[in-house]
Amino acid sequence: MNAGARLAVFGVGLAALFAAGLGAGAMVGDGEGERAAPSMGGMDMEEMDMEEMDVSGEHSSEEGYSLVPEAAELQPGQPGDFRFRILGPDGQPVHTYRPQHERELHLIVASRDLVFFTHIHPVRDAEGTWTVPLVLPEPGPYRAFADFAVAGGAAYTLGVDLTAPGAYQARPLPAPSPFSTVDGYRVALTGAPTKPGRADLWLAVRLDGRPVTDLDPYLGAYGHVVALREGDLAYLHVHPEGHPGDGATRPGPEVHFSLHLPTAANYRLFFDFQHRGTVHTADFTVQVTGAGTTPGGSHGPGHG
Repeated sequence: MNAGARLAVFGVGLAALFAAGLGAGAMVGDGEGERAAPSMGGMDMEEMDMEEMDVSGEHSSEEGYSLVPEAAELQPGQPGDFRFRILGPDGQPVHTYRPQHERELHLIVASRDLVFFTHIHPVRDAEGTWTVPLVLPEPGPYRAFADFAVAGGAAYTLGVDLTAPGAYQARPLPAPSPFSTVDGYRVALTGAPTKPGRADLWLAVRLDGRPVTDLDPYLGAYGHVVALREGDLAYLHVHPEGHPGDGATRPGPEVHFSLHLPTAANYRLFFDFQHRGTVHTADFTVQVTGAGTTPGGSHGPGHG
């Protein structure tokens, strides 16, 4: 299966997340070697292959395309530019891209403990080098994901490890909660799945206790979700059902996503939305265990 089919990234709903965070799968280091086989979790190998085929962001090279940073070490807390190139099968920088949601390339950077997250948009120069201001706030390991599509070709998500030198201690994941507060906004999560499979997810935005009904379109949608799995940071970027101007999609307070989490694991969901010209990011921890309940339930839009 090619990468475009495997990702289903900037279009239709979430497809994919990944095998095992807490003991359900193997950690992936820099993504350059072979990945250890995930725990079977009661599934046969055919089922596992079907579920793992959509995993993305684990490798820096795929189908001849490579993500090559100028430097993989950045000083913690110090502003600087992160520069990289996307090299094609001919070994030369790629110059022609197929825009996905109003950008040629989306860059996501997350700390390995999934506490820090940023979604940014580099600028490409005439030589094919991408540049973006980036601050890694604390010492420790990070992962950078370049999400793009080549002109006339497939979509890819390539990942590389970054390091901010210094004493480091991983922080625990934030506890699961159906609510996230950011910049005075309160976002309610409804539909968080409790077991592997497909689920409908709603994210409802409030400000000062009132539903927000005038979300701004941001990158061609009223919201975007990046999902990362604990452990190997397997990745998926998804967009909501419908789009601004389709006659059915409303600018809040609920934004609806369809997602598919194929195996039990801990996940972090990062929800970008724009209101009054400013982008905000709400974050959630979701535990998919195969049984029990997850905060937020699964029975329709939440109203926080």
